[in-house]
Amino acid sequence: MIFIFKFLAVILAAVAAYLLLIGNKDWGFAIAVLAAVSFFLSIRFEVKGRLAERARKEKEELVAEDAE
Repeated sequence: MIFIFKFLAVILAAVAAYLLLIGNKDWGFAIAVLAAVSFFLSIRFEVKGRLAERARKEKEELVAEDAE
């Protein structure tokens, strides 16, 4: 999921750059916004995954400590 959003962000940024280059500022801006949103969604999912992994490890450590 993270890779898809990052890949989409790169593609959309390239399209936005092209649109801005040919002078279509309205669509260039809109596509650039979508690229930024896609990039930040990838960051959000990455952080959410890290936090879930950390919580899982902490829970396993607590269970292991209780077993001792």
